[in-house]
Amino acid sequence: MRTRRGTVRLRGWGGVGAMGLACALAGTLVLALPHKGAGGAKDHGSGVTVAAPSRADADDCNDRSPRPSAKDGPAIDAIKNREVKKLIVGVDQNSYRWGYRDPNKPGGELEGFDIDLAREIAEEIFGDRDAIVFRAIPTNQRIPAIKSGQVDMVVRTMTVNCERLKDVDFSTGYFETGQQVLAPKKSDITGYDGSLKGKKVCSAAGSIALEELEKKSFGADISTTVPNQLDCLVRLQLGEVDAVVTDSALAASQAAQDPTVELKGEEPFTTEHYGVAMKKGSDDLVRRVNKVLDDYREDKKDGWRKSYDKWLKSGLGEVPGPPEPEYRD
Repeated sequence: MRTRRGTVRLRGWGGVGAMGLACALAGTLVLALPHKGAGGAKDHGSGVTVAAPSRADADDCNDRSPRPSAKDGPAIDAIKNREVKKLIVGVDQNSYRWGYRDPNKPGGELEGFDIDLAREIAEEIFGDRDAIVFRAIPTNQRIPAIKSGQVDMVVRTMTVNCERLKDVDFSTGYFETGQQVLAPKKSDITGYDGSLKGKKVCSAAGSIALEELEKKSFGADISTTVPNQLDCLVRLQLGEVDAVVTDSALAASQAAQDPTVELKGEEPFTTEHYGVAMKKGSDDLVRRVNKVLDDYREDKKDGWRKSYDKWLKSGLGEVPGPPEPEYRD
């Protein structure tokens, strides 16, 4: 940690960043607070580039989810018949515009794009958007929380991939993104390329970003990993690392929080779909979530578009819509 006369030096954050650091040092979940007015940030000012939604290749495991169904089964029955008549969902509480608590609003209620979707699922199962319990889950604890039964599902910017499908089941994809490099605007880093050589790069443990860096690091020091992806942003602001690798959609929100950083490179170097993760073998629950997503994507409710426009459009700009669903049967 770089200090001068006992004072932590942050990049462009002042008291807000210092408060975030205090939380980090106390071992709590860090909330990197947005600047006032950040919600009006435009895509042309953030250096953000997002992969255009398209149908994923069949061999990337996005076609492993069962077809939608409105029927109950053992997994849904277990949720409905337990003492707590609520859906228990693992979420993030630190990702601006995805799942976060707005400190400028009374009550500190969780809100964001993922939170909207989780409430939509609760309404489908219980007929009540508020019949839900949110549990904040670190990036590296998403799969353990599902396998242990701590949560019924995780709705937390979680990428569908073949390795994760060995441990959990996924819905169809509800958002397309890809990995990209986040660094200070003044940095000489140009993207996921040779400019990373000798640089310290941060990623979250258990993330796709770390997996990709382990495959090819371009000579970067990738030893800095954190439980929560947002902790990488704090380390970047402290000057402890030179860059962050994460989903471009998340990085766009972080660029909206801190105008001194931007996404590097013209486009993401992977193509990924976020999905809702559930316990292995809970086909009836997965099918019900896929039904929700079908309705959510289509004009029947237009929920996806409304939520996107509310939370993400200002940072990511116009997109055609969510990825087309693919099923295993």
